[in-house]
Amino acid sequence: MMKLYKLEKTTVVEVDGDLYDLSTHDWDELYNTPNLRAYITSLLSAANTIETSLDQVQAPIQSQEVWASGVTYFRSKEGRQEESKEAGGSDFYEKVYHAERPELFFKSSAARTSGPNQKVRIRRDSTWDVPEPELTLAINSSGHIIGYTIGNDMSSRSIEGENPLYLPQAKTYDGCAALGPCILLTDEPLAKDTAISLSITRSGDIIFSDTIAISQIKRKFDDLVSFLFRECSFPKGCFLMTGTGIVPPSDITLQSKDTIRITVDAIGILENTVE
Repeated sequence: MMKLYKLEKTTVVEVDGDLYDLSTHDWDELYNTPNLRAYITSLLSAANTIETSLDQVQAPIQSQEVWASGVTYFRSKEGRQEESKEAGGSDFYEKVYHAERPELFFKSSAARTSGPNQKVRIRRDSTWDVPEPELTLAINSSGHIIGYTIGNDMSSRSIEGENPLYLPQAKTYDGCAALGPCILLTDEPLAKDTAISLSITRSGDIIFSDTIAISQIKRKFDDLVSFLFRECSFPKGCFLMTGTGIVPPSDITLQSKDTIRITVDAIGILENTVE
């Protein structure tokens, strides 16, 4: 198993529990190296193992954009229909769930993306805010999936529910996303029973938790990437969140100091606190 971590002053790769220093390699160049996993394997014989803490890892992003997919799970479709029914927008989510073309939207720049143990934000003009735990594809400039990470698609359901055209405001703002803790580098698809888990803790008590398997995702990852790259180029690569199947009920809304913990099998844990 190979995991790529971004620290403040270095890049580290973990292979079977050993850590190797890749500080001589620029993150963006490394991210977009063809056959990245094989390339890193070729470096290991000359690389030094190091002793370092992974407690301060950063979001695994430098110049990449973060995009997102919507309505890829049936439970997400139902949740989006529920939040928008009073605005008359529920039929749009029914149609996109069954359509060939997926819902794709720009989510975040690197500057608006938090790393593990950093703070995320909820909008001051929103009344219903939730995290959306998502398996996230790491994609190089050639459109190849190089691996996977964990994404938190922070969302204002109250703003989006007013009108589907408010989606950009509901999704994109300072502190609207989190990525990490690493990129799992693999040439193989993840197992269908790979589980995504979410918990929200407030004042020491878990107020919400749920788990879903990625087998519940309706869309194929290669199809999502194909649509994303149809008329967009990504010279430094990008990330694509693949949607959420965990939808907190309407009586759950994030508050300041809440802790959001997202776990994905084989990748790790992404934990953030609400500012």
